[in-house]
Amino acid sequence: MFRITKEFHFSASHQLMSLPPDHQCARLHGHNYIVEVELSAKELNEHGFVRDYHDLAPLKRYIDESFDHRHLNDVLGHGQVTAEYLARHFYEWCKARLPETSAVRVSETPKTWAECRP
Repeated sequence: MFRITKEFHFSASHQLMSLPPDHQCARLHGHNYIVEVELSAKELNEHGFVRDYHDLAPLKRYIDESFDHRHLNDVLGHGQVTAEYLARHFYEWCKARLPETSAVRVSETPKTWAECRP
């Protein structure tokens, strides 16, 4: 199995509305997010790639135009925009366009990651 990954960055705010009011994540706050997309294939294509990294440019545009410097509750339409939810959201977005997508990881802080790997 061959695997490649590419990392994307954006900054955004969110608020986890179902948490108790005294929980720090219930307050409006922001993160410098890192999205890491993993693509996998059993065989390399005719160019020796799992997939050309250039093929991930639409994901960068999507993140830059729809997520960067936005309030994620507004972007996604609900109050449960967790790193886990974002990992699933980006996984589904990528999988629909890049069938080699095997996982997406999202980090909110340098020490925490959530992963969607169905």
